[in-house]
Amino acid sequence: MPGREGRRPAALARGYFALQAAGGAAWWVAVFTVPFVREATLGDLDPVIVAALDIPLFVVASALVVVLSARAARGAASVTTLWTLLVTVSLALYATVTTLAGWGVLIMIAASAGSVCAWMLLALGRIPTEGLLIGPFAFRRAPSRRSPVVHIVTTVGQIVVFWGLFLVVFPLIITTLEQRWMLALPAPGGVRVVGVVLVVAASVVGLWSAASLTTKGDGTPLPSAATNRLVIAGPYLLVRNPMAVAGIAQGVGVGLILGSWMVVVYALAGSLVWNYAIRPHEEADLIATFGDDYVAYQRAVRCWVPRFTTR
Repeated sequence: MPGREGRRPAALARGYFALQAAGGAAWWVAVFTVPFVREATLGDLDPVIVAALDIPLFVVASALVVVLSARAARGAASVTTLWTLLVTVSLALYATVTTLAGWGVLIMIAASAGSVCAWMLLALGRIPTEGLLIGPFAFRRAPSRRSPVVHIVTTVGQIVVFWGLFLVVFPLIITTLEQRWMLALPAPGGVRVVGVVLVVAASVVGLWSAASLTTKGDGTPLPSAATNRLVIAGPYLLVRNPMAVAGIAQGVGVGLILGSWMVVVYALAGSLVWNYAIRPHEEADLIATFGDDYVAYQRAVRCWVPRFTTR
């Protein structure tokens, strides 16, 4: 029989699907009784036709996950998760074409993320976060070099590509969808100025961190070309992951500059993904590479909150 730890993921998954079933049922009650909810989440779609499919495949299937045996529960979870993903994609396309049902898209995006994670817990007993560590995010040491020049050039290229994608391309796409889905909210005065200050300050920290890694660590900030030496200098004396702190602050600042609350949420969501999905693997790799030196550093320096006295 599985132990308590083995049963916990399944219990968490069943708990999530129970909440999803209750939330879905409450939402459908609101759709048929509150015109604003119907318009904001379904637009001009016929609620009767949508309900005929969604209630059995989303609400009922989610509830069945809670009461069925393990094998049958996995089947019900698979059905409701696939349906949730299909509805999310379809509703996003509908909202993009018509500018209607934007709030429904956001609700379904959240439901899709929750359903996928809960399905993994139920079917696999865990969320396989190591699947994120592929390509440039796989952990490998950089080729050791006598001069840091190559590492510096490589790092500059990394910064151009990743800052361009995560701080320009993706935020612009999100902002465009936010406006197309009629979800934009008026930004208070002065917010854009705060955003500029935040982006500039965070970029300075990010560049300082990158310089510390390339000049002292014999490597680059990218996991697939990581440093060969443990760097405890510059901003790494204050926090263990200054580049992550800087990247999140940059993302929030870009959201403020664009006046996009969805970009701010995107940046904060990225911090959660990094902290809970990436950081455990990164720290395990650092312990395997640098041993007790990194363990001592880990004890002395916090991950997120600076400690302005060092040991």
